[in-house]
Amino acid sequence: MAQMTGGDALARALISEGADTVFGIPGVQLDGLTDGMYRKRDELELVVPRHEQATSYMADGYYRASGRPGVAMVVPGPGVLNAGAGMATAYACSSQVMLLAGTIPSPLVGAGLGALHEIPRQTDTVQGLTKWSARPKRVEEIPDLVHEGFRQMRTGRPRPVALELGPDLLHTVADLTPGEPFGVREPEAPEREVADLVRLLAASARPVIHVGGGMRDPRAFKLLARLAELLDAPVVMSENGRGAIDARDPHALPAFALWEVRATADLVVSFGSRFLTPFGQQLNIGDARLALVNIDAADLRAPRRPDLAVNADAVAVLEAVVERLSPRTAWGAELVRLREDCAARIRKQVGPQMEFVDAIRAALPEDGVFVNELTQIGYVSTYGFPVQAPRSYVWPGYQGTLGYAMPTALGAAVGSGGRPVVAVTGDGGIGWSLQEFATARKYGIPLVTVLFEDSRFGNVWRIQRDTYGGRFIGSDLTNPDFELLTRAFGLDFALAEDAGAVEKHVGAAIAARRPAVVKVPVDVFPSPWPLIHEKH
Repeated sequence: MAQMTGGDALARALISEGADTVFGIPGVQLDGLTDGMYRKRDELELVVPRHEQATSYMADGYYRASGRPGVAMVVPGPGVLNAGAGMATAYACSSQVMLLAGTIPSPLVGAGLGALHEIPRQTDTVQGLTKWSARPKRVEEIPDLVHEGFRQMRTGRPRPVALELGPDLLHTVADLTPGEPFGVREPEAPEREVADLVRLLAASARPVIHVGGGMRDPRAFKLLARLAELLDAPVVMSENGRGAIDARDPHALPAFALWEVRATADLVVSFGSRFLTPFGQQLNIGDARLALVNIDAADLRAPRRPDLAVNADAVAVLEAVVERLSPRTAWGAELVRLREDCAARIRKQVGPQMEFVDAIRAALPEDGVFVNELTQIGYVSTYGFPVQAPRSYVWPGYQGTLGYAMPTALGAAVGSGGRPVVAVTGDGGIGWSLQEFATARKYGIPLVTVLFEDSRFGNVWRIQRDTYGGRFIGSDLTNPDFELLTRAFGLDFALAEDAGAVEKHVGAAIAARRPAVVKVPVDVFPSPWPLIHEKH
């Protein structure tokens, strides 16, 4: 043990867990922590964005590109609320993010005296955005709570956690030790349920593999391809399961292909997916039997109606199943037709968007990271962008978080290990995070942002035109001169009038290894919806 402050102990505990970066904005309630980080600045970097919402977005992007937990830091009250959207997105996407949230002085919590940054029941707010949270009452508890938070992120379903930290505890000096990470048991596959699943697969003539976000672990990448080969079966990737298998694999199909394969499938096995429509119903698989494999027991319950439910780590179960199966023939040449039909349907429905998707894919190396915003290109990318490597596709999941792309992509670029990162966004979504151009510049983060400009919330505008008789309200935008703005922040800028220019300028920006914006003027595109959501 040694004499140190709570802030010192916290910083050192983070380092012992392998953290090397904190995305945060200093403030008076956090001074004890930032002072502790100063003394460990050679091991723990503080990256300071220009808005508190970016702290949790960046931590999420860092995790999704690197696989290492991301750490965010904000002051209490408005800081916590501003970080809330990023925490909600991390929760929806099962990301390992730790939020270090300041509180008002510990003796004043709950007193309602109007202390600086006080909001009623902040702990309730934090708990609603996390898998686990804690607020130490004594400085001696801080190191163990850091380690417990990391253990929580690394066991069961990965989701964000939080520590609420009083300024008094961060400044308190005591005999402390940062401690060591808590042990995490390797997940195991339950023998009986694996045997049941193998029997179902062996008896199936037309199996279909369905995968969700629980299969984005790089360990699953080769295993899933091997399972598909053994079963001679299609792999249908949910929007959240993109990157579980190389899109070039002859078995790989986009989410909407489930509508067609269900007509003749006799078994659907879903690994690591909530297996629900956006309307909270079980995905329709016709007369096929259903087996669900999920680490989260809640994702096996109604409204789902599985014939077999396996509550276990999906990757561990996948590995056990692959070890026990023998090669067979099931779908054969029909897989070729299915892939060709899906590609043709995409081109027919959203050909204009796909020209730009293809251009970005051509410019980005196969392991480069693509961050998808809810813009018109982004919607199409949920099924049209060919994800070719693990940890190379980031989207906001069921939160549908508008404006998250650029700060999330900045965090991804910090954690990507040098792999290029490209974000797509629209002139609507970019308005949430224009100030983060300064963050890219300050830290030299080589993010390439492709900005599609139509002076509208394009999807809202199209719906108002097509569904509501042209009664436009709130969907038009007045934009700045993006070139002047980009250059004012010190970023590179290029104007791309067509898809060919997008490929050229994105490729050049990647090669330059500097933060850059590529602006693309566009009109409102055809609707992407028929290929995203099943009609009910």
